[in-house]
Amino acid sequence: MKKAMSSQSIDLMFRAFSDRNRLRILHLLQDGEMCVGDIVDVLQVPQARVSRHLAYLRRAALVVTRKEGLWSFYSLAPAQSDFQKNLLECLGKCFREVPEIKADAARATKVRKSGGCCPE
Repeated sequence: MKKAMSSQSIDLMFRAFSDRNRLRILHLLQDGEMCVGDIVDVLQVPQARVSRHLAYLRRAALVVTRKEGLWSFYSLAPAQSDFQKNLLECLGKCFREVPEIKADAARATKVRKSGGCCPE
């Protein structure tokens, strides 16, 4: 069994899930790591907005970052509790039929097939 979470951590995660853009980012990362530029291309929102939401998701311990040169790559953080694991499972099951998330998934597939904008 994973460790118990503090009420502050749970509140931070619920707040993370309460924003449409953060849900879209989390849903994208369920299929693997992406760089900020590719997330911007898929979501079709300004880079500053994506960066702000990624910072929030890092504080909520939902994503982790990896730096490679000038590029930042994001992926889902390993679940640290059963609560976090269940939230991420719900994300995959509960939101996949949302039209905006379906459109994001289609764009993400194209970005991943093309190799994206961030060199590895």
